[in-house]
Amino acid sequence: MTSLTRGANSPIDTATTTVEVTGARQGTVDLFVFQLGTDLKVRTDADLVFFNNPSTPEGAVTLVDGRVTMNLDVVPAAIDTLAVAVALDENVPGSLAQVPGLAVRVTQVGVASFDVPAEGLTTERSAVLLEVYRRNGTWKVRNRSAGWSGGLDALVTEHGVSVDATPAHTPEPTQAAAADASATVDGDGVRTVPGEATLSLVKREKLTLEKRQVAKVLLRKGAADAVGRVVLVMDNTGSMSKRYRSGEVTRIIERMVPVATQLDSDGNLEAYAYAEQFVKLPDVTVADADTWVNTYVHLHGRHGGIDFDAIGGTNNEIPIMEEIIGTLDKTAAVPTLVLFFTDGGFNARAQITALMRIASAFPAFWQFIGIGKSSFGVLEKLDTLTGRLVDNAGFFAVENVDKLTDTALYELLLSEYPDWLRAARQARVLS
Repeated sequence: MTSLTRGANSPIDTATTTVEVTGARQGTVDLFVFQLGTDLKVRTDADLVFFNNPSTPEGAVTLVDGRVTMNLDVVPAAIDTLAVAVALDENVPGSLAQVPGLAVRVTQVGVASFDVPAEGLTTERSAVLLEVYRRNGTWKVRNRSAGWSGGLDALVTEHGVSVDATPAHTPEPTQAAAADASATVDGDGVRTVPGEATLSLVKREKLTLEKRQVAKVLLRKGAADAVGRVVLVMDNTGSMSKRYRSGEVTRIIERMVPVATQLDSDGNLEAYAYAEQFVKLPDVTVADADTWVNTYVHLHGRHGGIDFDAIGGTNNEIPIMEEIIGTLDKTAAVPTLVLFFTDGGFNARAQITALMRIASAFPAFWQFIGIGKSSFGVLEKLDTLTGRLVDNAGFFAVENVDKLTDTALYELLLSEYPDWLRAARQARVLS
């Protein structure tokens, strides 16, 4: 076994090569392989191999169960370098230097094996650990151990992978094809819905990591199969103006999309904006989430055919709550999760209490999320509210949602929903 220090290189044979990275674990330290031309850029996003794209188009590089297999004889002539890289998940603090035993082992059965330790890393959150490259008609390996503090985005951008754009090699599905496609679920309970294939590889990777956090919560709480309907209600009152300007509201909605992909039957997020009145917005879909937030996340003006000034600037929860209750069908009994974001108010205690008691007989759980430090009125008393068929509501408050990791956010959002599912089935609110 030969050990390569940082910057060192050695010739290798063209035999089938396996690469394993110690310290890499999906969802914590993710593994990537880039096929690169002489300019050290990918030809298309398909040249990036990771858990959501486990093989290059010609099959020269594959990733199965954390092990990379390289068939060097099949690597296209236009490819000069295979770069083996890692990146910390955005929910993991610190840097790669703090990952115990981070290293690469290169094995060619009957030929040669190399240990390639990660050396010299400090603040990097992503790094190329190993390069397998051509020189004068032969293949060599090199300990690169160089990276970027910017994490995954910096890593993929450096190598020419599109971060925001829809990949050119992925055709846009027709409306009929999208409607006919069905969701799939992998062994970890992560659900994939129509439209995800249109995302860039980086966006798909980010979405999958977020869905994985949602799936973990649901699996641990025995609600992995609770597919039904997800409804978002967003406070559109004047007191939320700073959060709209800062982009916090946009980021909240983007982080609710993975919840819908896991729990909504068609993977879409139904959306309402409310103030004195309310407006029903088009559904947020995986494929058009970026366009959606740019079009519909506004406090004032007319955007996307919606007059946001017409719904007023102060809060009145009664109309929107009555509207949602009116959409619930006792007969169909589809489990519905209502995600209700507000920065305060809820002063109509008697009316809201009466509505929550009525709503307890309908197939919906109301998860209220208080933003900021305002008084949230009756919401703070929901856990002790009597006279309900089942406990159909939860509440938590957070000063700034951006400060919550995905793990913490989804744990809070979904902590009581599985309990309601069981209670609702027992009370025959759900079948």
